[in-house]
Amino acid sequence: MLSRVNAVGLMGVDGFMVAVEADVGNGLPSFDIVGLPDAAVKESKERIRSGIKNSGYVFPTKKIIINLAPASLKKEGPGYDLPMAAAILGATGQVPLPENAVFIGELSLDGSVNHVAGVLPMVISAYNKGCRDFFAPAVNAREAAVIEGVNIYPVSKLSELLRHLKGEEPIERYVTDVGELFAHGTDSLLDFCDVKGQESAKRALEIAAAGNHNVLLIGSPGTGKTMLAQRMPSILPDLSFEEALEVSKIHSIAGILPEDSPLITKRPFRNPHHTISAVGLSGGGTIPRPGELSLAHNGVLFLDELPEFRRDVLEVMRQPLEDGKVTISRVNATLTYPCNLMLIASMNPCKCGYLGDTRRKCTCTPAQIHQYHSRISGPLLDRIDIQVEVAGVDYNDLSKTEKGETSAEIKKRVNKAREIQRERYKEYKIYSNAQLTAGMIDKFCCLGEAENNILKMAFDRLGLSARAHSRILKVARTIADLAGEEKITAAHIAEAIQYRNLDRKFFG
Repeated sequence: MLSRVNAVGLMGVDGFMVAVEADVGNGLPSFDIVGLPDAAVKESKERIRSGIKNSGYVFPTKKIIINLAPASLKKEGPGYDLPMAAAILGATGQVPLPENAVFIGELSLDGSVNHVAGVLPMVISAYNKGCRDFFAPAVNAREAAVIEGVNIYPVSKLSELLRHLKGEEPIERYVTDVGELFAHGTDSLLDFCDVKGQESAKRALEIAAAGNHNVLLIGSPGTGKTMLAQRMPSILPDLSFEEALEVSKIHSIAGILPEDSPLITKRPFRNPHHTISAVGLSGGGTIPRPGELSLAHNGVLFLDELPEFRRDVLEVMRQPLEDGKVTISRVNATLTYPCNLMLIASMNPCKCGYLGDTRRKCTCTPAQIHQYHSRISGPLLDRIDIQVEVAGVDYNDLSKTEKGETSAEIKKRVNKAREIQRERYKEYKIYSNAQLTAGMIDKFCCLGEAENNILKMAFDRLGLSARAHSRILKVARTIADLAGEEKITAAHIAEAIQYRNLDRKFFG
């Protein structure tokens, strides 16, 4: 007897349909799986055998062949256990199989259906192929049900699924209220009103949020660099449903999507330790998985103590920061993960941390200072639009009892500037000034004679690169948008240049 059910495989952030064909016939008892399965799929034989027996059904003592089509694509992970078990039971006539339904799940030896990573992108891909009915692990049900128009049937045991297929005990369809998820997922305990002083740094971060620009914060220990960076998501625009799906897909593939939060409704804030490897940052492994760059997609990647990261780790970021995606090439496949993020980095001005501090004396030699700064390459610095020196906070600022400007107030201005950008670039399929290409800069960042003269003077004196020149224009465009002005003025250019002064002071 021959039967066929649907499953879904993963390749990067996208899924592909897999036809699970089971042929149970006469011959010496055997169980073979073909169709380019990996070790986890091959090991499913014993899980399926025990799962079927312990669910009260008969595992056939015949020649069993399972084909996973298309055979040209590698099948990875234990998510094929449930569809293979259903196909075997369908081929032996023990249960009827529905048409065009998709089965996803890993089996335990007692027949329990376990969690599977990447269910959300699997459901999205199968839905786009016309599938509407999904039998998925109960622990993944909330995650899968965020897609409107799908019927998710949560399965906790193989026996439950089989009784449902036989019409004995139907499984109720799982429903998730997406609106409720967004309503309760946008609150933040961190607010800019908690930051005393640092008005210039707050202004720089507001500009960065309005244009999605990368930022480098330089200052002595205890000046509030980390405190400022941690509050950055509170002034970024809320995630749209499409952006939330993109983020949730990546976290689902990585297996870190919280069970109580099937949809990521806050912009991610990733803060890896400086001991992270290049693979941990960019992604990879035998089965390529997304790294911190991709996990911060549509959010913030915060690198504290930037010079303490290994040089090869920092250089990994150069192309992804420019392209908004990271490509991982392996023998089996080449996968691309999105990483359209905002980089916020912080560092001390020197090894001891007190270069230029008025309260403590720096103990570093010129050679040590140069060595410390040289850990950050020029090409990486060029990709950071805004550089801010965070000075120590005055006691008068610390002793103030009144709160400063709240994140909600700053966010209103950021949203207004982002709306201007979305309207301006709607034909170009970009949403922020940071994404402007060279041709678009010429069109949208036009300067008058006075503005050109100011920029030329800065270009010559600071020794800026062509990329830094473009970054200044992008930042000036954002400053003009925050001011609600169509044209970039001399004041906007001057403020944008101010955020490149540290090129010469620390890295010249």
